[in-house]
Amino acid sequence: MDMKNINNIPLEKLRLANRSDTSHDKKLETKPLTYMQDAFRRFCKNKGAVVGGIVISFLVLFALLAPLFTPFQPIYNDQTYAFAAPKNKIFYNLGIDFWDGCREKEGVGYVAYLKDLALGLETGREVIKDGEVEIDENGNYNYRYDTYYGVGFGKYKIISKEEYEAIQAYQNETGRQVLYPIVKYSDRPTQEKNKYDANIYYVTENPKAQTIRPKLDKDGNIQVNYWKYEEGEKSGLRADYNSLRIEGEDGVQENGKTYYYAYGRKVDGGIEVRTEYYEYYIYQHTQVKKDGITEPVFWFGTTSTGKDIFACLSYGARFSFVFAIIVAVVNLVVGVIWGSISGYYGGKIDLAMERFCEILGSVPTMIVITLLKYHMGTTSQVIVLLIAFFATGWIGMAGRTRMQFYRFKNQEYVLTARTLGARDRRIMFKHIFPNAIGTLVTSCALVIPSMIYSETSLSYLGIINLESGNTTSVGTLIAAGQQSLMKDGSAYITFFPCAFLVLLMLSFNLFGNGLRDAFNPSLRGTEG
Repeated sequence: MDMKNINNIPLEKLRLANRSDTSHDKKLETKPLTYMQDAFRRFCKNKGAVVGGIVISFLVLFALLAPLFTPFQPIYNDQTYAFAAPKNKIFYNLGIDFWDGCREKEGVGYVAYLKDLALGLETGREVIKDGEVEIDENGNYNYRYDTYYGVGFGKYKIISKEEYEAIQAYQNETGRQVLYPIVKYSDRPTQEKNKYDANIYYVTENPKAQTIRPKLDKDGNIQVNYWKYEEGEKSGLRADYNSLRIEGEDGVQENGKTYYYAYGRKVDGGIEVRTEYYEYYIYQHTQVKKDGITEPVFWFGTTSTGKDIFACLSYGARFSFVFAIIVAVVNLVVGVIWGSISGYYGGKIDLAMERFCEILGSVPTMIVITLLKYHMGTTSQVIVLLIAFFATGWIGMAGRTRMQFYRFKNQEYVLTARTLGARDRRIMFKHIFPNAIGTLVTSCALVIPSMIYSETSLSYLGIINLESGNTTSVGTLIAAGQQSLMKDGSAYITFFPCAFLVLLMLSFNLFGNGLRDAFNPSLRGTEG
């Protein structure tokens, strides 16, 4: 209503007020929030901090639970399966050209293509995925190569008679073929590198050549060169089972005679055989070692030494988290006690304590680690790293605590508590410390990724070697992958540990900023 019309209100619009019309302040229905509840509400409103917290939770769960879902351990290695590509059986069974254990082979020559083709024909496996091959304008072959089936037979293997018979029994029981017919010694290539190559089971154009080329028949097919012996001969070892892939197992008719394939050759030390490594691997782990490994499937692939990256990363992440949390807690406790005394009492006490911190803090961490390694050579390097990080790590926390105590110790509520006779310990940890907790919690949250990053850097540079038993480090994985970056299709070796480190640092940064705002007492009760 316009102010100039107030005096012109008609009398008929005015009426006397009743007692029931009187308004009173209403009782508050909401419940008061505690300090932690208010901090949690403000933290949840920071979307970046929430996302960071979720990522951290995922990484922690990965570090804690992932080792339970893999039969492999960091100590495991199998050089035959070095550089095996990441494989997920779901993607493989769906036929998706991703995470299927295959690698792109481009610009492959005709002879190399024939070798992969021959291996697939003998074993019945898709060494060349789906049999799909593209030939470019230069006559080179391009296809997806299975890194698990493609290891083939490797070199001829010498096993004992007992193992030979055990494999025979295993084949009869399971129907899985481990042993394949061998090539007679006199029919093999003459070059030393080719003579014991068990992948060469076919007739060759020139057995004396350095590069072996399969000799194709008139229809363009590869011709097998298995050792055949007539029934009754003692020169060969016949398998007492029916092969899954090899035709003529029950006898090959030639010139009115029946011949059988030889599956082994007696040599000094045992029996020389051809074993398809994929099946031999399954036999060894399920029947001999019985270590819970049922087949070679590496979710994140393997390193150049055949270590399972998934197992190494999960165990390394678990070690990093446990190590960093222990260091952070110890540094927090020592730093808070030291900084609170220095900042609260001030004067000569503060002067002496600060000079000590400056002297100790001026010693580089690298020097401390070097001296500790020199004097504690036989001690576990985990202990060396723990002592080195604790020796100077608490100084930063002490400095932040001292600064906060200087900031709040002369506030009115502190002076009032001192006037009312409160003891120093109560004033320090009841009145001042809660106001400093926001900065300290944030600093502690950022110390954890800092410790992990430092530990990773030292192990990456080889200054600290954490490879002992089932202990490993993310930095060691990155260092191992760096040497393989130039190898085609091997970038995954560094991708997974680097992705873990990047997510860790970024999420802790966002999470720490959210904690800082949430625990800031000056923001309590705000809507920010």
